[in-house]
Amino acid sequence: MKRIRKSAKPVAAEEIAKMADQGKAISHFFKGEGRMMQPIQRVNVDVTASMLEELDKAAQNLNISRQAVIKTLVRQALDQHYVAQSARRPRLVS
Repeated sequence: MKRIRKSAKPVAAEEIAKMADQGKAISHFFKGEGRMMQPIQRVNVDVTASMLEELDKAAQNLNISRQAVIKTLVRQALDQHYVAQSARRPRLVS
């Protein structure tokens, strides 16, 4: 009869954090999948009432939060900025 290996019980994130704080090795808990999330920093932005109404309408139409609309629009604007910036740079001929 084959022996069936019992799978280890999942370890809570708090336990892993405690082990890390104590200097114990914790790398075996991670498979190297996924990606590291950057820390989030809260900011305040002043917008006009009409702009806020537009953001709320867009959020309602897309069925997402106002915050998600703002993040998406900021990401799109930054991407457009980088594309425009790279198009303005003179290309070196090799």
